[in-house]
Amino acid sequence: MRALVQRALDASVSVDGATVGQFEGPGLVVLVGVTHGDDVATAQRLAEKVLTLRIFDGPTTEASAADLGHPLLVISQFTLYGQTRKGRRPTWEAAAPASHAEPLVDTFVAALEQLGARVATGIFGADMQVRFTNDGPITILLELDPHSPRS
Repeated sequence: MRALVQRALDASVSVDGATVGQFEGPGLVVLVGVTHGDDVATAQRLAEKVLTLRIFDGPTTEASAADLGHPLLVISQFTLYGQTRKGRRPTWEAAAPASHAEPLVDTFVAALEQLGARVATGIFGADMQVRFTNDGPITILLELDPHSPRS
């Protein structure tokens, strides 16, 4: 699984002109991609890693969204697994099909919520418009291998 994590001052996601998820104030925008071998354990580990990533300024040291109670906006993003090794047209073969990916994105969101996070989401598979103000800018790509418990 991959998560592109961006520290943001605010964020929203719309589908067909209607806002379906948003937050005000500092938080994280998290684009999540799933590949074929990913599983529930990987989604849960990634959620914990995202939520505890120390990329905010805290009262005395670097802090995580969990430390500060900051919200997250999670967007499914199969294009994180786009491959461009040949030519100029990306291929999506490494991205898991929706039947495999959607339940794992749901597991990722549920794991964040179980850890105490406030989470807004987009709509899986929808044509979404995401708006946010990147703070820093800070953007970090996290990737977990489902076969490695230490990633």
